[in-house]
Amino acid sequence: MMFTDPSSTGIQSDPSVQLMIGGSTLRKVKSRSWKKQRHFRLLEDGLTIWYKSRWTGKGHSTFSVMEVEAVREGHQSEVLLSVADEFPADLCFTLVFHGRQGTLDLVAESPEEARAWIQGVRTLIHKAQSMDEQERQDQWVRDWFQKADKNKDGKMNFKEVKKLLKMMNVDMNEDHALHLFTFVHFYKMLTQRDEVWKVFQDYSEDGERLMLDELETFLRVEQHEGDRSPTRARELMERHEPSETAKKQGAMSLDGFQTYLCSQDGSVFSPQRQELHQDMSRALSSYFISSSHNTYLLEDQLRGQSSVEAYIQALKRGCRCVEVDCWDGSDGEPVVYHGHTLTSKILFRDIISTLKEYAFRASDFPVIVSLENHCGVEQQTVMAKHLKDILGDMLLTTPLNGQVPQQLPSPQELRGKILLKAKKIGGLEECLDESLTDEVSDEEETANGEADSPSTEDLPTEKDKKKSKLSRELSDLVVYCKSVHFHGFEHARSHTKCYEMSSFSESKTKKLIKDTATELVQYNTRQLSRIYPSGLRTDSSNYNPQDMWNVGCQIVALNFQTAGLEMDLNDGLFRQNGGCGYVLKPDFLRDPGTQFSPDKPEERPDYNPLRLSIQVLSGQQLPKVNQKEGSIVDPLVRVEVYGVPQDQAKEETSHINNNGFNPVWNESLSFVVHAPELALVRFVVEDYDKASRNDFIGQLTLPFSCIQTGYRHIHLLSKDGTPIPPSSLFVNISISKFA
Repeated sequence: MMFTDPSSTGIQSDPSVQLMIGGSTLRKVKSRSWKKQRHFRLLEDGLTIWYKSRWTGKGHSTFSVMEVEAVREGHQSEVLLSVADEFPADLCFTLVFHGRQGTLDLVAESPEEARAWIQGVRTLIHKAQSMDEQERQDQWVRDWFQKADKNKDGKMNFKEVKKLLKMMNVDMNEDHALHLFTFVHFYKMLTQRDEVWKVFQDYSEDGERLMLDELETFLRVEQHEGDRSPTRARELMERHEPSETAKKQGAMSLDGFQTYLCSQDGSVFSPQRQELHQDMSRALSSYFISSSHNTYLLEDQLRGQSSVEAYIQALKRGCRCVEVDCWDGSDGEPVVYHGHTLTSKILFRDIISTLKEYAFRASDFPVIVSLENHCGVEQQTVMAKHLKDILGDMLLTTPLNGQVPQQLPSPQELRGKILLKAKKIGGLEECLDESLTDEVSDEEETANGEADSPSTEDLPTEKDKKKSKLSRELSDLVVYCKSVHFHGFEHARSHTKCYEMSSFSESKTKKLIKDTATELVQYNTRQLSRIYPSGLRTDSSNYNPQDMWNVGCQIVALNFQTAGLEMDLNDGLFRQNGGCGYVLKPDFLRDPGTQFSPDKPEERPDYNPLRLSIQVLSGQQLPKVNQKEGSIVDPLVRVEVYGVPQDQAKEETSHINNNGFNPVWNESLSFVVHAPELALVRFVVEDYDKASRNDFIGQLTLPFSCIQTGYRHIHLLSKDGTPIPPSSLFVNISISKFA
């Protein structure tokens, strides 16, 4: 049995790709002392890069171009910067992988070879990203063929086919497998979807095609797109029907219908909500802001590596508030690391250079630099100089109109600007009064430390508190985010200015939510508040941010380097609105007179509970979690709702034995959502294990308000939050008023 020749992708004619197929000896660099030659080449599938340490022997590694997010030229990593004196920039490049997979630093033997690999990989990435759903499906099938074709002769015997089925999470008896032992039957088995065919049959009069009026009826009745179904039907037909003949006849085939359902048009996540669509002209305090804690860390808080790469990854994920812990460096240059721990150190100026380069790649809305300042006055002045010299006009150093603000400016007004959050001598009102002392009061000193340390060792001593000095140059760079100590809600109402903000530990915030939730909601309509994880979280674990969003806290800082539920929720909330890092809070969290309490959503004037019903139909091409030969997953689906306390709920299907390829559940789950404006819905797939904890397979989290009803596909993400195509769930969703 032959499989499709991958050269039909048309990219092999590219000279750079041709060089990659021929192969190159590149130097893989891990540190100044670890630099080893490896032979790299692109395999014939046009998507897999293979490399090994020696020309003979069996040891080799591979990775897919689809795992590569970007290629950086020159000395754009700490490792390559450390060997800059040995290898010129025009020989060096870095492959950056999606999620938390890290980077691969390489050095070519000539500038021409480096350029070819840089251009070639970029060409392949572009090709992979521009694939439509059918091409992704074909590539997925091709990838499995490559894995199963052990002798690489382009053919598979029956033994290899049986092994392939196991690898693909398919459990099938030998007679059935033998019956399918032709490419056509095999391919149809891989792509045929009975549950889609049944939906198609319900609306197709002849069972062979959907005419335009039948597709309109389907969109109106099932997909709840009645307002625009006539034009929408024609648009979807043009976009997804592969047959030109069918298009001319005003018809959609089963293939076209399935392609539509698997596309972004058929996604559970509304494409319109994924685009930038919210009002961005409100005060900063009106938005949830994607925020990172200990941004410099790639791992845990005790021994982990500090790296500018961590800032790059956070910023590229849309993070709009990063943290910088600054300490005096031994040579007069401030350094950043987690104080009194074994975490590695990086130069403050390198972080600021990274900000200049990457701050506005994912979004041009403002970035807040939350400064944890442990430096003496002299190196604070050095910090101020670096901020001004490196960032230039990007750094906001004066109020927008030269006036003391009565409310915070908007993200729209601050586009392209970097704001410093730190202590400030006096306020904006007196910032030009030279008679002010450079000493900071005890109150302000407390605000600076923010009790953000893992132990009492980091807290200022009494002696430090009595005479702590702040550099005037650094102070003058703080405009709209002056750190102040929180003295209670009454004091804040009568004394605090809109440009003053406080930070709260997760435990302090939880106490405020329990005792004075409504007052905290009101406070957050006027002020920015930053929430940070407990200092006891030395493993860089995270708290659940939903509790803080429920009371309108804007800057809810999480450890971006730690995968899990909490980062899934953060990614889910900020995936909407163009992934710009700012999400407009609901009306009842922005009204200064609000009486909203998360514990009593039914008491708000516009209370409108909704029922969410989800029919979990099937799963498609779920990834293996146990790589043991013959191991096949037993998948189940759990739907979790996060929001106000009354809305926290979980429901799950039964598990399907030995089928990760095309499991069918056809089970219904139901929820009542009392505050839909705040709710997030998380779809999780796990491999059931009766003896131990279930293994994670994939998930997708999205705001309740972004759900498209009807027959939808849920495109699953890995633990790192990166796509794992073509893995998906097929569901039918309805939302109705809860009487």
